[in-house]
Amino acid sequence: MPPAPPHIVVIGAGIGGLCCALQLVHAGAQVTIVDSHAQVGGKMRTLPTVAGPVDAGPTVLTMKHVFDTLFTSVGARLADHVTLTPEPILARHFWSDGTQLDLMQDTDQSRDNIMAAFGTDAARDFTKFMRRSAALYAAFDAPMMQTPVPTLAAMTAQTLRNPRLIPAMAPHQSLARSLRSQFRDPRLAQLFARYATYVGGIPEKSPAILSLIAHAEASGVWHVKGGMHRLATAIADLAVTKGAQLCLATHATRIETQNGRTAAVQTDVGRIKADAVVFNGDPQAIHTGLLGTGVAAAVPDQSPRSLSACVHSFAAIPAGPTLAGHNVIFADDPATEYAPLTRGQPQTDPTLYICAQDRFGGNTPTGPERFEIIMNAPPLTAPEDKTCQTLIFNRLRDRGLTFSPTPDANSLTTPTQFAAMFPASTGSLYGRSPHTMTAAFKRPTARTSITGLYLAGGGTHPGAGVPMAALSGRHAAAAMISDLCLTSMSPQADMHGGMSTA
Repeated sequence: MPPAPPHIVVIGAGIGGLCCALQLVHAGAQVTIVDSHAQVGGKMRTLPTVAGPVDAGPTVLTMKHVFDTLFTSVGARLADHVTLTPEPILARHFWSDGTQLDLMQDTDQSRDNIMAAFGTDAARDFTKFMRRSAALYAAFDAPMMQTPVPTLAAMTAQTLRNPRLIPAMAPHQSLARSLRSQFRDPRLAQLFARYATYVGGIPEKSPAILSLIAHAEASGVWHVKGGMHRLATAIADLAVTKGAQLCLATHATRIETQNGRTAAVQTDVGRIKADAVVFNGDPQAIHTGLLGTGVAAAVPDQSPRSLSACVHSFAAIPAGPTLAGHNVIFADDPATEYAPLTRGQPQTDPTLYICAQDRFGGNTPTGPERFEIIMNAPPLTAPEDKTCQTLIFNRLRDRGLTFSPTPDANSLTTPTQFAAMFPASTGSLYGRSPHTMTAAFKRPTARTSITGLYLAGGGTHPGAGVPMAALSGRHAAAAMISDLCLTSMSPQADMHGGMSTA
């Protein structure tokens, strides 16, 4: 009799756990996915409105090739499961002086828009910046994002092979400081400094290398028909079709070990035997003992923490400036907008991001539309979280943008609520803080010190963001396929950037 395939329990149905589960079940493993929430997706969540489900988590999909490769690796086509449409406008930006700027997927068109709004010098600065961003992305995609275990030695070797990268990296400068030296117009420096917040960082404290995000975004921003949550449900549905068992509203309480390796997962509805376990949650939950003291040492402390957010998700009729799908309304003073966050306090002069979910593809809907508004916040603020309700809509009203009806606090998710939804996160949405050049090497990787215990998700290498979490799931699956001697039935496929599965 052939041996029974290993049984793997995936704790958490976020995008990292789902991608991992899909590859594992395709490789022949028995897979059970458990999640305490009632729907898959983790932070990629939705809330009901009169206009339909509205995104209440990530709204931007970049690096589409990550998902193309995921589906190809299991003998499927992404296009058969979700409909993705490229957005020509990456984001529409508004400043208090009345300046408006559309950044486009077409970089030349972005340059022309910048020239029209800010002048020739600003357009030249932008062109140089995008060249630096592209060079950084090309240099560090494989040795950092795509590799399962990044090392400082590999990063150093890459720079030694190409010393011209060093000025672009600006290793001793923050992202904000580097941008101030690259852009003569402070408004453009303010715009690109926002990339630090994409991974939960403050621009004055985050490394300048994060400017490579500009190239990733310019390579394509995609709209998922039905909302971002549809991508998570598509992956979950395919995994279930291939034989995975999905147990929602099931809370994992402890990971059991025997003889130094994982043996089972205790849940609030029973015990599940496991030859291996993938934890797709904030790694700090393991470190603090929420999954049992027997596995706590498998993950080092994941402090300091990244930013949280106040998030409004609602439906209403807007009035005021014409919005695109993605919009940014900037703070009045770029020099001080992040200062409260550095002190662990709520912002007073925030930049606001607005996703107008029904305006993708250039649509101009009538009647109530779905919106998500995000304001950065420190993790786990006190009850004054609710003050962001007034701050957000007063700020928008000052800029001429109103909503009817005005959303109330029931549409708001605060850091305290995020902390309750995602245990041990302290409300942080991106795991460990990205501050300092070595922060990327302090995140845990897929394998842990306990045999049979693996990690996936935005708090794990390669970090926060939907494609990064997906890559973490693929890293975990590759490690388990190797360690458990699973034989994948997938066809050979090109891996963008050269993912190592060694």
